[in-house]
This record gives sequence, structure tokens and C-alpha cells, in this order.
Amino acid sequence: MEETTLYIKNMVCDRCITAVRSELTSIGLTVNHIQLGEVRVTSEKEPDLNEVQSKLQAQGFELIDNQRSRIINKLKTTIIEEIRADQPHRKASENFSSFLEKELGTEYTHLSKTFSSLEGRTIEKYIIAQKIEYVKELLMYNELSLSEIAWKLNYSSVQYLSNQFKKETGLTPSNFKLLKDDKRKTLDKV
Repeated sequence: MEETTLYIKNMVCDRCITAVRSELTSIGLTVNHIQLGEVRVTSEKEPDLNEVQSKLQAQGFELIDNQRSRIINKLKTTIIEEIRADQPHRKASENFSSFLEKELGTEYTHLSKTFSSLEGRTIEKYIIAQKIEYVKELLMYNELSLSEIAWKLNYSSVQYLSNQFKKETGLTPSNFKLLKDDKRKTLDKV
């Protein structure tokens, strides 16, 4: 039995890991290791990638088959994990570009050009979008004050967070909390 590494797009949370593990197991693959965006599997015979792709697509995932897409997927996963981490890996004084360069082992200028060419926006805009979606989630839970959220997400001030939130959503954080319908996007749509 030979181990195969699969790279999977749109894995953004622990539930995604559970769903992917379940789908791969259902078609006879043994999952040896799984993390956001990457799975190592073994099976008695070579995995049928069409069957794998079909199973994953039914759950909203996709196999990634080229190096540039793998880099972008790893970049997105690293950003999401860092923003949502209870104990961030990035030092408070370290900027995201240095952190990403270190984590991915690739020069930031290369990451930035690749990301922009494939995604049609900058890494910075993606980071802001992910942060704002997380702020929305935290506001919906109503467990943290806006100043606690600003501190948790390493914003320099509540005012800066509020301004960025309004620029991205058209609403102030307090107006957003008053809305009853869910204005959040799924992470793979951000």
C-alpha cells in the first residue's frame, strides 16, 4: 500500500475535516493524516481520483491538481487558522506578510503575485475579509465586547476595527448586531 497526498480546496474548519474524512473513508480509503487543505491516504489500489473528486464535490470541496493552486490553498488555510486561533502563532509585533513568508517557506512577493493573479484581489484584502467575517461571527455570539474583539484580532483600536467593518459591510458593528437575519458568508465564499 502506497500513501497518496490529496490537496483539497474549501476546507476551512474542523467540520470540513470531519466531512472529508467521512467521504474518503466511505470509498475505501484509509486516512492517515488530515489537516485543512491536505489529506494523506492509503488504499489497497490506486485511488480513483474521479470518484474522490465526485464525493468531495458533493460536499462542496474540490481536489487541487496544480502547484499554484496548492500554494494559494495553503496560504488561505494559514490565514484562516491564524485569525481564528485562540493562541496565535504570530507575534503581536510581526506583520502578516513576514508570518506568511515564514509559514509557507516562500517569498512574500511570490505569494502576493500568485494570489492576486489567481484570486483577483490582494492578500491584504483577503485577510481583511476573513477578519470581518470572524468579527460578524463574534458579534452574533454576543459574548465579547467590541473592544475585546478588537484586542483578540490584534486591531490597534476599536475605532480602527469599526471603520474597517463599516467600509467592508456598509454597517457599523452595533447596527450589524441589530440585524436579525444572518449577513455572514461561508468562509469559502469570502
